[in-house]
Amino acid sequence: MTGAVRQSLLAAGAASHHLTPSDYTGLRAGETFYGYDPSTSTYWAAAALDPSPTSVQAQVSSQDDGSYLLFEMATGGSWTVYDDGLAGVGGTRCPVTVPPALVALWGWPAGACTPPNRS
Repeated sequence: MTGAVRQSLLAAGAASHHLTPSDYTGLRAGETFYGYDPSTSTYWAAAALDPSPTSVQAQVSSQDDGSYLLFEMATGGSWTVYDDGLAGVGGTRCPVTVPPALVALWGWPAGACTPPNRS
């Protein structure tokens, strides 16, 4: 994943919480995934944002359902962001279906929408 992709994910994730990228220190290490589904010409990503210790709003937005995000972008489009932090908790469903080939590539359990360490 390039630095530009990381920055675009950070910007999209921050905007989804009505904040700016400077409210976060970056994407959480070990919880960021990225791939391309050629069958639909769609890019996919998953990440947790690291809130800045100086931004209470970012710290609050990074809890519960906002603690993990899924991203989807058609070629030439912009990222759509889905709050995914509570997927699987208490029977909640994934907000969007990540293509099975990417789930496998990322090493997630079949049908999952979060990495194994988050389930």
